[in-house]
Amino acid sequence: MQQIDWIVLIGTLLFIVLYGTWKSRQQQDVGDYLKGGNTAHWWTIGLSVMATQASAITFLSTPGQAFHDGMGFVQFYFGLPIAMVIICLVFIPIYHKLNVYTAYEYLETRFDKKTRTLTAILFLIQRGLACGITIFAPSIILSAVLGWNLIYLNIIIGVLVIIYTVSGGTKAVSVTQKQQMAVIFFGMMIAFLLILNYLPLDISFSKALEIAGANGKMDILDFSFNFDNRYTFWSGIIGGTFLALSYFGTDQSQVQRYLSGRTVKQSQMGLIMNGLLKVPMQFFILLVGIMVFVFYQFNSSPLHFNPAAVKDVKKSEYAGEYKALEVKKEAVDKELAASQISYSKAETALEKQNYAQEIKALNNQENLLRDQSVAVIKKANPNAETNDKDYVFIHFILTNLPRGLIGLLLAVILSAAMSSTASELNALGSTTTIDLYKRNVPGKREKHYVAASRGFTLLWGIIAIVVACTANLFDNLIQLVNIIGSIFYGNVLGIFLLAFFIKYVHSKAVFIAALITQVIIIYFWYIDLMPYLWLNLVGCALVMGIAVLLQVLLPRNGDPELIVSE
Repeated sequence: MQQIDWIVLIGTLLFIVLYGTWKSRQQQDVGDYLKGGNTAHWWTIGLSVMATQASAITFLSTPGQAFHDGMGFVQFYFGLPIAMVIICLVFIPIYHKLNVYTAYEYLETRFDKKTRTLTAILFLIQRGLACGITIFAPSIILSAVLGWNLIYLNIIIGVLVIIYTVSGGTKAVSVTQKQQMAVIFFGMMIAFLLILNYLPLDISFSKALEIAGANGKMDILDFSFNFDNRYTFWSGIIGGTFLALSYFGTDQSQVQRYLSGRTVKQSQMGLIMNGLLKVPMQFFILLVGIMVFVFYQFNSSPLHFNPAAVKDVKKSEYAGEYKALEVKKEAVDKELAASQISYSKAETALEKQNYAQEIKALNNQENLLRDQSVAVIKKANPNAETNDKDYVFIHFILTNLPRGLIGLLLAVILSAAMSSTASELNALGSTTTIDLYKRNVPGKREKHYVAASRGFTLLWGIIAIVVACTANLFDNLIQLVNIIGSIFYGNVLGIFLLAFFIKYVHSKAVFIAALITQVIIIYFWYIDLMPYLWLNLVGCALVMGIAVLLQVLLPRNGDPELIVSE
């Protein structure tokens, strides 16, 4: 990195932190601190909701996902617009009518204190873990690529977020996320245009898409019911809908974003904005990854993208074996570039078909060499991280972008990390204060609860940094966050759906059903019974089915709750 990159990076991050702290400097009561005084416009809500979900993992992992596996991952988001409509019609009116600070307050009104507490604790566990991973993801990748100290990076990102989140609460999170999304959109668009500019002169955008398609990267829809395929149309529409319903409807990090709206309509319009823009945004980010793939069809790419793993093997006794694979890879790269140019110039369908087969064979050779490199890396260091999807895009940025833009794209990654982490810390602090602390320590002044919120937000920030400093890289990072969510979200969503729609089921049945369901879902995940997206549907159905069954079987006599309810 050059001096101009450091200036752009540090200047962008400091501006966001200072601006957020200044804009939210006056917080008078709990309403101001936790709900931003209910002053947010719909566009602020929409951008804040998008920024909360679009973490650094999105901009690091998603292009790498497309580079290796193509556009199929976009199916994961197909259920999101459906979920937005349901939340706008059902969840938002109820939350606003009850004037709640957290989603879990409603559960005490409908059930009882222990159900509210259990659901809040489930949220705190999964979101606390996810918050640490949100910090850890960009840190481990940047540390591996740039040689920066991993622990220091975790602490720096965490502390920057803690400063303005603790200081300004929900309003600070919302106003900074608008700046962060502006940086993110601008940076990704610049990267996309530069990739197109770096392609050979006779390779237009349409030809680039044709090349990607010939290599199977543009296969967007998979209508199979095969559980071995993690991302299909059906898992996206069904499992994705339940995951989005759980995340946007019951996860406080998202609920808190639209509870800050001026009116029900403003909150609803903000979520509809997210529903309309989220799928195209993810499609575009995947498309960036596809263009990186096309770029490397004409330019040499590393045999393995994780520099730390490569460094280990080159220092080992297997360095010669790895070098031989690199030489073979260079030869394949030259043949591949020549074949791609011939394919782009082919005039007849038969010529295109012949060149496409040749290109496919060369890409298969390349993939085989990559697999062999993984085996060599594992021999050199059995504990090495050999999944390099998360390193593809950052490698392209650092080796191909001009000075100044490297700093901007790194600012994009760190801004995304900060925006998601801020929302999560804000929600963790709010839930701990309102659902656990205030519920058990009532009667204090407003300033006391504001101070408690700040204290709990700071505590969760420290916990997130500790989790980040002790975490291990797990397959693809964007998948890890969604896996953690899927283990808990279905259960929580089922509890809310019982509360909304099945009025004859009461607290004891729901509480027992939730405990049983959580154990079952964790076991299903542990034995890898199904793709993780389906855990949302299964968890939701289980808790609802078990609760209804228990309500029928549990003795009704002497149940004070039933006597009151009836």
